[in-house]
Amino acid sequence: MYKDNFKVSKSDYEDELGTEDDEGGKLFKNTDTNGRFHSDWLSMMYERLLVARDLLTDDGVIFMSIDDNEAHNLRKIADEIFGEENLLGNISNTNNPKGRSDDKFIATAHEYISVYSKDISRANLYGFEPDERIVKRYNKKDEKGKLYREIDLRKTGDSDRQEDRPDMFYYFYFDNKNNTLRVSKENNSTKSEIQIFPKKDDDSNGRWRWGFKTAQEKLKTVHAKFMPSRKIWGIFEKDYLDGRPPVKATSSWSFKDVNSERGSEEFIKLGFKKEIFERPKPVGTLSRCIELGLLPNSNEIVLDFFSGSASTAQAMFNVNLKHIKSYKFILVQIPEETDEKSEAYKSGYKTIPEIGKERIRRAGKKILVENVEKLKERETPLDIGFRVYKTAPSILKEVAKHPNEVTQTNLFKDEDNIKEDATDEDILTAVILDFGEKLDNPIETKTIAGSKIFLVDTDALVACFSKNIDMQVVEEIAKMQPLRAVFRDACFKDDKDLINTVESRFKQLAPNTKVHVI
Repeated sequence: MYKDNFKVSKSDYEDELGTEDDEGGKLFKNTDTNGRFHSDWLSMMYERLLVARDLLTDDGVIFMSIDDNEAHNLRKIADEIFGEENLLGNISNTNNPKGRSDDKFIATAHEYISVYSKDISRANLYGFEPDERIVKRYNKKDEKGKLYREIDLRKTGDSDRQEDRPDMFYYFYFDNKNNTLRVSKENNSTKSEIQIFPKKDDDSNGRWRWGFKTAQEKLKTVHAKFMPSRKIWGIFEKDYLDGRPPVKATSSWSFKDVNSERGSEEFIKLGFKKEIFERPKPVGTLSRCIELGLLPNSNEIVLDFFSGSASTAQAMFNVNLKHIKSYKFILVQIPEETDEKSEAYKSGYKTIPEIGKERIRRAGKKILVENVEKLKERETPLDIGFRVYKTAPSILKEVAKHPNEVTQTNLFKDEDNIKEDATDEDILTAVILDFGEKLDNPIETKTIAGSKIFLVDTDALVACFSKNIDMQVVEEIAKMQPLRAVFRDACFKDDKDLINTVESRFKQLAPNTKVHVI
């Protein structure tokens, strides 16, 4: 849902679109019957990607999932916005192995994930933790019980001959009786030593994977072993599972958890009917993108600005559980209304964000119930909480008037500069944003003398917006000695109470507190 027509006057444009969002903004639905389908889609994506680039940290990355319809167009605008030199890769994501049966000629089995960085010189991709197929290769244990596998130190494949890298041809000498191993460039074995050098399958000289200096430094990490099949001795490196680097992602994904069917299955497992949301993104696809982009021991934030059914939230819960982390996320979704004839509408979901909010609640509860033992490994509880904010007009009244519009009646009406329908929570949000505080800071509430008090980040900001408050409220807030105390003008019966608050209570009890009255 987005604005599309830029060639007509504003009034004609709004009349043409004919659909309004909650704030009166005009919207329209772009379908493939529209003659400007591609152009309209590009206009919508271009401005959003410009904002996305500005929001990215300098070492940030963006993952864009796209099908064949617009993949070529997305690549062009992404190259322009991010710079084609910042393309990290295009992933072929096999999300429908059987192929789409309704395709006329070739059954499409995949989509694409384009990955761009803001600055490739600062970008990092982490990789995947080794799966079961890799783990089972580590089938040996050392004296401390640590799993490892043996890797032949002999180079195989291209450029594996002695003449290709002469500096990587040298000798190991193994004393089988004393179980000692040394390395030398000289052909100088003793009677008790077995000489070992890299030999190719055709009996010609090969080379090692390490240079001579590296072999000297890492001599204790290798051992000699007789290979019955080749009837020669070889040198093997102990590659430990613990501490091994992550598996680098390939440009072709055929994992089971990226299958589109998994997306619907995961949605249904949360208790939703399949028809409530068509083709939700598989949690596995999103989890893999998140794992690639989030570096360990970082405080990075994931932003999904086409959140749909909120699959990303469920993926974040899974990633945080798996890695014992507390990564944060932000989801953005336009309040697109569901069709009155749809199953979503009949089930009580009037907009897409309502589906997303309910999914986050259910996904959070599910992960807590199903992972009791895993959660015991955490020092802090798994955070499944979230807050919902929406863009809205200012809470302040528009008080600018022409002199002819001013009457005694409307002067008294505008005595309070805050709109009548603004809730205390609305005012608090505006205050938090104005003072540059974070919207994810902890917020506590308590009641003092019948008035609601907000405590943001313990004592960073304490606020009260109740009308005609008791002076006991002022004293209790002053005793807390917050960094900031915020009241609204209507909190005080008259100027005497207001002056008494600042001059008397706070100057005596909390002289370092900054007091604000809005």
